[in-house]
Amino acid sequence: MRRSAAAAVSVTPVPTGRGEDLTRHPRPEELLEFPCDHIFKAFGPNDPDGRFVAAVRAAVDETVPVPLDALKVRTSGEGTYVCVSTLVRLLNFDQLKSIYAALQRVEGLRYLL
Repeated sequence: MRRSAAAAVSVTPVPTGRGEDLTRHPRPEELLEFPCDHIFKAFGPNDPDGRFVAAVRAAVDETVPVPLDALKVRTSGEGTYVCVSTLVRLLNFDQLKSIYAALQRVEGLRYLL
């Protein structure tokens, strides 16, 4: 009978001297130190009147001010889509969640990083 490799692996907590158990996964809010700079990337249609780019800026601006120089717009090779990169200074994890939630409501959004 063949044993799977996964069955032979055991996880042993690694002591750090700080009372931490390194076998647990960190909570999302523990992965970043605030304040920090963060880039949001939203991909959507390259509409001729720039509605998508304006909607992305407005969505982020609901939580933190977005100066024009914080936006970078790049058009896809075929010209069908744009990627809007927005650099902002986040003060806490709630701002990060709020911006992602607002961006998910942008009409035409195809992909969000």
